[in-house]
Amino acid sequence: MAVPFLLAPMAELSHRALRELIEGFGPSGADEYFTEMISAGALVNAGPFEAWYVDNGPCPEKLVYQIVGGDEELLLKALILLDQKDCLGIDINMGCSAPLITRTGAGVRWMADIDRSGALMRRLRPRTSRRLSVKLRTGLTDDFDYLVSFCRRLEEEGVDFITLHPRTAKEKFKRKARWDYVSALKKELHIPLAGNGDINSPEEMISRSRECDAVMIGRLAVCCPWVFSDTISGSVTERPILETGIRFLELLSRYQPREFHLSRARRFFSYFCDNLKWGNYVKNLLNREEDLLGIERAWKAFFADFSVEKKHKF
Repeated sequence: MAVPFLLAPMAELSHRALRELIEGFGPSGADEYFTEMISAGALVNAGPFEAWYVDNGPCPEKLVYQIVGGDEELLLKALILLDQKDCLGIDINMGCSAPLITRTGAGVRWMADIDRSGALMRRLRPRTSRRLSVKLRTGLTDDFDYLVSFCRRLEEEGVDFITLHPRTAKEKFKRKARWDYVSALKKELHIPLAGNGDINSPEEMISRSRECDAVMIGRLAVCCPWVFSDTISGSVTERPILETGIRFLELLSRYQPREFHLSRARRFFSYFCDNLKWGNYVKNLLNREEDLLGIERAWKAFFADFSVEKKHKF
């Protein structure tokens, strides 16, 4: 059986517009789509944008909701709400190291206390019939033995699936992901383990699939939304850079609130423009615009005015 390829949960990126874009390249898109982080508190308190965060299209059967929070009660209530929706699973974020998240005791701060995290999963497990998973880092410090103990406790409490981004909380992207930790941790667990981090091509997706039970990619999928199709089918599609950018803006306008348009368009093109030789120039060009129409005009104008050279990332 082929190892599944997963879209990572990425703030301002892993929303329905990107999922629709990836699915459009066929033949099957990603095997699973993780949503961007959903704040447990905002969801429980019916925040004004939560309907957009929990949109499960276009393929609910492949969707995994990821929730983040430092309060056990709010996480429990959020999980119960999400369990009522059509989805594949629910994922608990225990890996985000952004200060805004960790200051609340959320994200990777859960990894500071094995007993507290185990107690949380013991409460969550009986309240959902969905697959229950956790995404984490190697920890607050570089301690493989502690990581194994932490993951074994999650396993004991009924977690079905773990994703490891093999960097510590402080490292962010400062050093390469330690994939040897992924293969070593897999040997210590009885539940499936996905690996995530520093995957830059279809060839690397395939090679990393030999080290774990699933491969999760993030930035590569934004830069090259056809990568799942190409990797799964084993064939290379034509790279319609201009048309893909326009299509993304259409989907963004359709599936995200106006308040999110600018930030999410800029975030997408900050990666997608890496397909172009003059990518940094185009990023600066697009960042001057203040709405989607302006971004679309600037995007089209660049292709009309210049002899565009692709980088051919792979």
